[in-house]
Amino acid sequence: MKFTLSWLKDHLETDASLAEIVERLTSIGLEVEHVDDKASLKPFVIAKVLTAVQHPDADRLRVLTVDTGDGRPPVQVVCGAPNARAGLIGAFAAPGTYVPGIDVTLTVGKIRGVESHGMMCSERELELSDEHGGIIDLPEDAPVGTSFAAYAHLDDPLIEINLTPNRPDATSVYGIARDLAASGLGQLKSAPVEAIPGKGETPVKVTIEAPELCPGFALRLVRGVKNGPSPKWLQQRLIAIGLRPISALVDITNYVTFDRGRPLHVFDANKVAGNLVVRRARDGEKVLALDGREYTLTPDMCVIADQDGVESIAGIMGGEHSGCDENTTDVLIESALWDPITTARTGRTLGIISDARYRFERGVDPEFMVPGVELATRLVLDFLGGTPTETEVVGYAGHVEKIVSFPLSEVKRLTGIEVPRDESLGILNRLGFKPEGAGDVVNVAVPSWRPDVDGKADLVEEVMRIHGVDNIAPQPLGAHDAVNAKILTVLQIRTRAAKRALAVRGMMEAVTWSFIPAKHAELFGGGQTALKLANPIAADMSDMRPSLLPGLIAAAQRNADKGIGDVALFEVSGTYEGDGADQQRRVAAGVRRGTAKLDGSGRNWAGNSGPVGVFDAKADAIAALEACGAPVERLQIEAGGPAWYHPGRSGTIRLGPKVILGTFGEFHPKTLEGLDVSGPLCGFEVFVDAVPEPKAKPTRTKPKLELSAFQAVKRDFAFVVDKAVQAATLTRAALAADKKLITNVSVFDVFEGASLGAAKKSIAIEVSIQPVEKTLTDEDFEALAKRIVENVHKQTGGVLRA
Repeated sequence: MKFTLSWLKDHLETDASLAEIVERLTSIGLEVEHVDDKASLKPFVIAKVLTAVQHPDADRLRVLTVDTGDGRPPVQVVCGAPNARAGLIGAFAAPGTYVPGIDVTLTVGKIRGVESHGMMCSERELELSDEHGGIIDLPEDAPVGTSFAAYAHLDDPLIEINLTPNRPDATSVYGIARDLAASGLGQLKSAPVEAIPGKGETPVKVTIEAPELCPGFALRLVRGVKNGPSPKWLQQRLIAIGLRPISALVDITNYVTFDRGRPLHVFDANKVAGNLVVRRARDGEKVLALDGREYTLTPDMCVIADQDGVESIAGIMGGEHSGCDENTTDVLIESALWDPITTARTGRTLGIISDARYRFERGVDPEFMVPGVELATRLVLDFLGGTPTETEVVGYAGHVEKIVSFPLSEVKRLTGIEVPRDESLGILNRLGFKPEGAGDVVNVAVPSWRPDVDGKADLVEEVMRIHGVDNIAPQPLGAHDAVNAKILTVLQIRTRAAKRALAVRGMMEAVTWSFIPAKHAELFGGGQTALKLANPIAADMSDMRPSLLPGLIAAAQRNADKGIGDVALFEVSGTYEGDGADQQRRVAAGVRRGTAKLDGSGRNWAGNSGPVGVFDAKADAIAALEACGAPVERLQIEAGGPAWYHPGRSGTIRLGPKVILGTFGEFHPKTLEGLDVSGPLCGFEVFVDAVPEPKAKPTRTKPKLELSAFQAVKRDFAFVVDKAVQAATLTRAALAADKKLITNVSVFDVFEGASLGAAKKSIAIEVSIQPVEKTLTDEDFEALAKRIVENVHKQTGGVLRA
């Protein structure tokens, strides 16, 4: 948002300096990005041409003697302007002056053999307009020797502020002045807009077919105007903020847009066929806009049309067909309210950025819809003459005030600073709010120009930005009660631990997209329950990932395509099984491809390593769970996993019959085919948030268990069992024989052969026995061995191998 200092003072009566205004703007939340004090125009002075003679060697050049008014002898200037003559008064630039219109710093030079000590300037060379047919010609009473910028009111500083999307009221110079006045930096000039009486009804009627897109529409006809250039002061203001003056009618709409934040549009009434209708665009309908481009519209967009077709893209840009030009005599002035979301979506779809869209998508003041027409009418009558009709208002039901219950104590609670009650209420009153009530809680009526204020926290923000956020005293962070107090959550600690553990195992961390194609989501359990995006950024990023594995597998394949086939990747992040908080999980996952074993080299002394397999994935999963604090000694491994794994080369990690902590295995060939990748590939997923938290430590220190003074003993057993029996079932049965003496049971051999039978296998286990109370005798060992054999036979049907 740009404006000049003099423009601001049209609405703000203040003696504050430019520096004070800039500082106050930033302090109340209207951050100043740039200030241009017009220093580039200060060197130009008003000078008088004393003589003008023909250049001896050029027909189109004249040699001038110029009085610069500094008391020194006249200077010689070579000039090619057709209007250069003796007695002309204009703008002079001495050597060393930077001329912005031609981007040149002047020096003393020779033009066709004649020295030139400066330059008489045209309007384009000073960036005042595009006029360059001659040098500036000032009135005879222009004071020679004085600053041209001051004389022409061009020394007006330009201020540019950066607006956040929640401040539609500050998209106008008047709104900025209101904020500055509320902060105590001057008095707001709040003269109401006077209604202009009209003669007769507006002959062009308006019908609103889409009231959800257009809550109100005001229209007025002014007959007999004489369109032409706008006044010089208006042109200068528009040029200062980067707009090009076009004609008085167009310049008036631009001026009201920036002055009051009220975008308007003007139609040439003689080019409008019949009445106007506000409706949704028809699919494929086209319009040639004022920027010279043709746009194809959709039914999601709102337009203003006559009986011949679209005349304007509502709230964004008018059409070329009904635009005003130098031949316009009858003009329709339109001021309407447009739905912010539809306006923003239409502008984004069509790629149109306009000052009108900028304001309508943030929300304009509905109560200034009709006054906006009145203000524009007054300017048209003052500049161009004409006779107005009565204003036609359609669809507007009036503004309903929003009432917010505001406990004044919230200021202290939310900001930590005490603002007196009277000051808080005074600030709100000066900003246009209407607080009513006694005591701590007051009801505040929100003004029509502040659609961003919805609750009490918004009112606290208003009070504090005017009171001054720099009044909030800095406070040191509170110290923890203990040196070792926790800072991170359990989930954060586990995430870090899992990452470290997997990195130690030679895996590299990857960060993949949370969005994956629908086909990939279906392969990994998404299906009909997949969490689909309403507005995906791309067709192949339509679903939230139900698993980390698709992204990691795709990343591994991209590495393989670039010649790096042996790669191990991991990621610890979130997966999404639905839109509920309980359906979002924290998962640690990893994949290994090719021969990316734990050593990471792909080689060993016996030759090349074999391909990665299910046991590599199992080891990764167990390492991640152990790092997260899972009780590894109590984990149960079951054969088989989800459908995306190979059914005979995968497993599920459980903690008890109900809690699943992870899955691992080699990937199913159909899964790899669906992802369009090649193997060998294995992977795992462990659910970090499913690991039970450790029990609270006792408040009293318990005595540590002493090491046994007796020798530990290991005994081997080999059991013949059915092939369907899992080794984990057998080891749990052996461990349960005597939990006090038996400290560990591990499998060291599995054998299958014809000697055992077609449906049998042998599982050999090592049992660790640790005496605690006494040295065990042979009889004690035999009794324990008998209990182990009986327990295994009872739970698995296994018998000792002969």
